[in-house]
Parts: sequence; C-alpha cells; structure tokens
Amino acid sequence: MPRSNTPQVISVRPVTLSAPARGDDLEVRITAPVEGTELPVIVFAHGFAQSMNSYDPLVDHWTANGFVVVQPTFLDSAEFGLTPADPRYPEIWRTRVDDLELVIDQLETVIGAVPGLTGRADTRRLAVAGHSWGGQSVGMLLGARVVGADGRPGEDRTDKRVKAGVLLATTGIGGADLTPFAQQNFAFMSPDFEQLTTPSIVVAGDHDQSLLSTRGPDWFTDVYHLSPGAQHLVTLIGGEHSLGGIHAYGSASTTDESPERVELVRRTTTAFLQQALEVDPTAWSKVTAEPVGRIESK
Repeated sequence: MPRSNTPQVISVRPVTLSAPARGDDLEVRITAPVEGTELPVIVFAHGFAQSMNSYDPLVDHWTANGFVVVQPTFLDSAEFGLTPADPRYPEIWRTRVDDLELVIDQLETVIGAVPGLTGRADTRRLAVAGHSWGGQSVGMLLGARVVGADGRPGEDRTDKRVKAGVLLATTGIGGADLTPFAQQNFAFMSPDFEQLTTPSIVVAGDHDQSLLSTRGPDWFTDVYHLSPGAQHLVTLIGGEHSLGGIHAYGSASTTDESPERVELVRRTTTAFLQQALEVDPTAWSKVTAEPVGRIESK
C-alpha cells in the first residue's frame, strides 16, 4: 500500500542509445527521485525474457531510498522475439555485457534525458545489479569470467567504475554441475568467480531448484562461497527463482509470491548499497535476519 510520504519519482523511457553492431539500438529506462542531490546510480540487468519495464518492486524501493536506476532491455527480451535461428542468438550473453558497458559509457546522456536530473546524480557512486541471467551479466563487470572450452577463464570484463554489485538468484559454476542439455546449449554458464573482487551482496532462495543444474538450490550460492568480493549472503526461506516476486507486482508467473520475501530483498540490498557506496556507513548494521530469511557475512 503506497504511503502518503513516499518520495516522488520520475521515469523516462525509452532512452535510445545507438548500437549499430547490435542490430537494434539499445533502449533504456531511467527512474529517479524528483528531489535530492549526489544520488548514487544502479544499472540493473533483467533476467531472461524480461525487459526495462520489469522489476518495479525493486526499482520503486531503490528510488524511494535515493537511488537512480537505469534499466536496459537486452536482446533476449520477449519484446524482440529472437529465436536460435537469429545469428545474434549464440552471442547474446556477450552482447548483454556490451550493452551494460554502453550504458555506463553513456550515463551522462541517459541521465540528461530526465528533466532536472543532470547535476544531481553521482556517477562515481555506481553499482550494478542483476537477477538470474542478469546476475551473470553484471557479475562479469564485477570480475567473474566465463571458463572456455580449454578449461581456462576467458576475457576479463571487469569495470573499475563499478563500486558495488547485487547478485540475485545468480547461477553457479558449470561443468558437471550443469545438466547435459545445459552443457550443450549454454556453454557460457561456466563462471569463474576467483577474480570477482568488487564488494557484492548475494541473494538466493533455498527452494530455487534449477532445471539447468544437477545440484540443489545451493548452486545459487556458489558466487558467495567462491568469490572474494561477495560479502553477504541473504537466503530466503521458501524462496524460489523469483525471490518472492521481485520482477513484477502480482505476476501470475511468480511461484513463491511473498511480500515478506520481497521486502527482505529490498531492505538488505538497499542497506548494502548505502554502505558500499558511502551513503550511510551504518546502514548494514541496521539490517537483521527475519523469519523469511537468514543472513551470512564474511
């Protein structure tokens, strides 16, 4: 239920960025508080088939707490309807990272599309966040790499402009931990987390059983256990892949709908970002585990 004192926000979409090599220009949505200065920025990567119009439960909370949120729409979005027959399809995972870099490169242009926002956003306080496939995409900017067919970590896409990360239901390591179907069709789902050193928070559901993994829900906690940068792990009790419904309000596709789980995701990620981006040095200490979740920290 909206509160009468909820801060006003403004949202502009689409902001179009030229991307000739992509085949379609990149469309972005930007949402920001109407008031405030030195506003930190979150670039958010959606999950498979979603778009810049998704994840309002997160965007509304982050912007209400003083963040600017930028959301690109990737080529795998249902809005494009790309099939495996499209020559771009096998490289979508790389194109996603390219899209994120394009957004970061042109943040001033994106920010300038919102009336009155220029000069109020602090792009030096930059975070990336992503859900599911989006978690893998932003993970590469945080330092994760994709293990190649030769068994060695591939290209380093770390972006030092990014100061913090939020990894939501992010897939674990590959190899034998992938089903034969996933090994054959999603070779890029073989991350190496050893160089993921950017401070990050990981959120996973303890009932999130992936059809692409031979393991249980703990697969989605690999990034916390295997990366030096992941500082906190929030585990949602009873949470499945949508983490209670973070991608939309009242969505019929949410299998574990829980306003309490969504609220825990919102509160913990906001507190982590406020502390990591030096907005409030005491923010994380105010967060405590609740009945719908548990929190671990390194």
